[in-house]
Amino acid sequence: MPQSKASTGRTNGLLSALGRDQFNLLSPHMTTEHLEQGIILSEAGDETEFVYFPHSGMLSLLAVLKDGRAIETAMVGREGAVGAMAGLGLYISEVRVVVQLRAEVSKIAASRFRRATARSDVLRDLCMSSNEVLLSQTRITAACNAVHVIEARFCRWLLHTADRAGSDPINLTQQFLAEMLGVRRTSVTEVARKVQALGAIEYSRGSIKIQDRKLLESMACECYATLSARSEL
Repeated sequence: MPQSKASTGRTNGLLSALGRDQFNLLSPHMTTEHLEQGIILSEAGDETEFVYFPHSGMLSLLAVLKDGRAIETAMVGREGAVGAMAGLGLYISEVRVVVQLRAEVSKIAASRFRRATARSDVLRDLCMSSNEVLLSQTRITAACNAVHVIEARFCRWLLHTADRAGSDPINLTQQFLAEMLGVRRTSVTEVARKVQALGAIEYSRGSIKIQDRKLLESMACECYATLSARSEL
């Protein structure tokens, strides 16, 4: 995972919203890192070591069951941060954090982030607002998984992923998709083929290309619009 000094471009939404004084509390201690798809950054029960601010790609937060199954509860792209609550004290993660799409991130040690946050009301507010967005995502995703059919959930999830990917096609394995949606791999294949037959996507082994975005949006559940408004991507 190559590292360098943090980019001054501030393409992350939270970092770009900071004033110069607040950003300067963080920037000397931040590095930029390129993360490959599938890397696990932390497991449920781990103490948060780093706070991540994505500039591209996407990180997924997954609830992990005792039998090893996992399901996505929230996703974070360039609009947000992962681990920000560590700025308010020692923080134990309740989820697994996985690099869902190859990402460029700025990261800072949680201990350094806490010191900076202790000196800035703005940074404390950033911690709280970031957490509220993730909690909102979790609540909406839980309701979506409980009441909406898999086809609508698949379309909703794919649109959110495309919004963050910044590239086309999107490369995802069947197993990864199954974990994100909390279904069997065979169900992912069936749904993808059905959506492809309608002309909304082009699907082949581990690769999805959106062919008709308006059609895909019409097939997605209401949660796409709701979550998009919350994330303000």
